[in-house]
Amino acid sequence: MANIKLVRIDFRLIHGQIVNKWVKITRSNRIIVIDDTLASNDFMKSIYIMAAPPGVEVTVYSHNEAVENYAKDQFGNGDVLVLFKSVNEAVACYNEGFTYSELQIGGLGAGPGRVIAFGPITLDKKDTDELRTLHDRGVRVYFHQVPDEQSAEFEKVVGKLKF
Repeated sequence: MANIKLVRIDFRLIHGQIVNKWVKITRSNRIIVIDDTLASNDFMKSIYIMAAPPGVEVTVYSHNEAVENYAKDQFGNGDVLVLFKSVNEAVACYNEGFTYSELQIGGLGAGPGRVIAFGPITLDKKDTDELRTLHDRGVRVYFHQVPDEQSAEFEKVVGKLKF
């Protein structure tokens, strides 16, 4: 059974903040990326695998593969940082059996119908409703872009949003 150190949504997946900050802070030696699109693209998958720091293993799963592997042996061994690209996939995995007690929102990009929620992190009504379902089921949902900045709890952030 892996020791899951952090479950995070970040649309950029493996990038500078993950490599230079979150992997170090969590002392993770594995990164599991859960994204249906990336899992089906071998070329892009190889780029993300190469982006990891030395000594950090990267596995890319579709959300179905993630649920299956979690059910089989809870992702094997090691200290793991789990990355989702979207709220939808994080919620789907939770609903299908990959449960977690905390979910960090670190990066959701801009787009139509999205509003700034916390720092540069944006939400739309659908994301907010889906995150609320996790929150209401007892998952601590919080916003935290980088470790050396403050975080904010879900209720505090969404209480100020207008959709």
